[in-house]
Amino acid sequence: MRCTIGLVEDDDVIRENYADFLEARGFGVRHFAEREAATQAFAAALPDIAVLDVALGDERDGGFRLCQDLRKISSTLPVIFLTSYDSDADRISGLRVGGDDYLSKDSSFEFLAVRIETLLERHEAILEGDEGRNTQVVVGPLAIDLQRTTVRWNGQPIELSLTHYWMVVALAASSPGQAKTANELMTAANIKVAPNTVAAHIRSIRSRFRAIDPGFDAIRTERGHGYRWSL
Repeated sequence: MRCTIGLVEDDDVIRENYADFLEARGFGVRHFAEREAATQAFAAALPDIAVLDVALGDERDGGFRLCQDLRKISSTLPVIFLTSYDSDADRISGLRVGGDDYLSKDSSFEFLAVRIETLLERHEAILEGDEGRNTQVVVGPLAIDLQRTTVRWNGQPIELSLTHYWMVVALAASSPGQAKTANELMTAANIKVAPNTVAAHIRSIRSRFRAIDPGFDAIRTERGHGYRWSL
């Protein structure tokens, strides 16, 4: 079955170029120029993956707002930001609102296709794997459902992107209590980013837990080593 990409880009020429390339690559593409049109379409039927520009029309942060709306519908839908805004502040904002990947428009079409395929493969493996087995991992007040890719803290759901979900799994479920380096967390989440971007991911994860529990302090920074899940 052909995977469908939800592409949101306000520049007509750029949007058509990306759509033509991705369709030639074998994807189905639903493309939109405005946040509101995309929001309505995605509420009716989610794509398999969303590729969002950050600035949409007069909205400097339209893509971020759209991602937040998507996260209310699905915590596991893969989301890639594809934008000309590539400062660290923009990247951090993209990760904090739930993006799984953040690419500059300077990236080649081929690199975009590889990132899309990688996220789709990871998502498919999540959906198809672990059926018929015990997929519950409980570590103190943390409960992870490996089949549904959901996380709960003190019984309350935590909304995490796929990237953040796999980092939590690596920290808390795989050798809990053992410090994980930035490279190990990148491997777990199947991403390749700068170490300071991993730090931004960790800050975003903490903020998600602290929205539920202001005293959350289970992810410790181990200077020179990485991060540790410690209760």
